[in-house]
Amino acid sequence: MDDRDRNKRLLDLLKLRENSECADCGCPEPDWASYKLGVFICLQCSGIHRNLPSITKVKSVRLDYWTDDLIQFMKDTGNQRATEIYEASVPPFYYRPRAKDCVVLKEQWVRAKYEREEFTSSRRSLDIYTTGHREGFLWKRGKDNGQFLKRMFILSEREGVVKYYTKQDSKVAKGIIPIKSLNAMFQEEKLGHVHGLEITYLKDGKTRSVFVYHENGMMFPDDFCVPLQEIVAWFNALRVARFNYLKALFPAAAESELIPKITRNYSKAGYMEKTGPTQREAFKKRWFNLDSQERKLLYYKDPLDAFEQGGVFVGSKERGYQVLAGLPKGITRNRWKDGITIETPERKYVFTCENTKDQSEWLEALRELISRPMTTEDFNAEADSFRKMRPK
Repeated sequence: MDDRDRNKRLLDLLKLRENSECADCGCPEPDWASYKLGVFICLQCSGIHRNLPSITKVKSVRLDYWTDDLIQFMKDTGNQRATEIYEASVPPFYYRPRAKDCVVLKEQWVRAKYEREEFTSSRRSLDIYTTGHREGFLWKRGKDNGQFLKRMFILSEREGVVKYYTKQDSKVAKGIIPIKSLNAMFQEEKLGHVHGLEITYLKDGKTRSVFVYHENGMMFPDDFCVPLQEIVAWFNALRVARFNYLKALFPAAAESELIPKITRNYSKAGYMEKTGPTQREAFKKRWFNLDSQERKLLYYKDPLDAFEQGGVFVGSKERGYQVLAGLPKGITRNRWKDGITIETPERKYVFTCENTKDQSEWLEALRELISRPMTTEDFNAEADSFRKMRPK
C-alpha cells in the first residue's frame, strides 16, 4: 500500500462522527493523532501530548508517515473507545476544557486522563479533586490600589464561604465570598498571568470581582511524582463546593441541569463605546462583560475594576427585547462607527464597536441570548432592574 492510500485510510477515519473533534478539547477537524493512545487531537493538544513522551506520541495525520499496523490501531481504538476507557468515571463537577479554554486547563485534563488515569473505572479520583475544602496562599489584586498581595485563602464548603486573610495567622477575615453566588473563570489575558482566576459574587446588589493567581502553579501530591497545577486544583475545589451547594438547593434536579450552573465563562467580553440614556452624551470607552446565565451586560471603566459601573438586563424576544445592528437616526458617533442598539421595554441602549468583526461577535452573542426564553429567576431579575431605573 502506497503512502497516499494510507493517508486516505486515516482521513476516512476522521470523517467518522466520533473522530471529527479533538478527543481532549472538542476542537473541530483535528489533524493530529496519538498513535500510542489511539486518539485524534488538535494542534494545541498535540503540543501537550509531546510533553508526555512516556505516555503518548503524536504524528500529523496528513504529513507524517503511518505504517499499516498504526493505522489499524487507530481504527480499532479511535476517540469513542478511548473516551470509554479514560473518561469512564469523570466526576460531574470536574471541568472538561473546550477548544477556547486556556492551556493550563487542557494540560491538566490531558495529564489527569492519560498520565494519572484518574478517571478510568479502576481508579478513584484523587481526593484533591473531590473535596470542597482547600487552604493556601494566592496573590490577590487590591480593590483600590490595584497591587497584587499575597493572601491566605480558605474554602469551606461546610460554612458555604471562601474567606481570605492578610496573614496565615490572622483571626479576622479580610473578605468573605459566599458560595451561593460564587463564579470562577480563568482569565489569563486579563490578568497577564497563566495561572490567573477571576472570582465573582454578588455584594450589595452588584457583581464583585476578585482577581487572583498562583505564583508558580505547581504542587506535588505525596503519592504521585507528577506535578499538578495548584490553580486548577483550586478551580475544581470551587466547583465541588458549588456543585454540592446546587444539589442541596435543587434536590430533584438532574446533574445535567446543575453542571452548567457550577461555573461559567463570559459569553463575550471586550471594549465598546457607550452613550448615556438621552443618547446625546459623548461616547465613552468601557470594558463590557456579557454574563449570559445572569442575562447581564455589565460595563467597567477598567477590565480589572472590582465593581461594574452599570449594566443592562437583556431579556428575551417574547418580552420585547431586540438587538439591532447600527444606531438610531441622529446619533452623533465618536471614533468607532459600527453600532449596536439594544431595545428593552424601558429604553434603548446604544454602543459602538471598534470594527465590524467585534460588532458581528457582539451581535451574535446578544442575539443568542435574547432568543432564549426567560426563567422565573430571570423575570425577578428583570423586575429588579426596572425598579432601579425608575425615579424614586
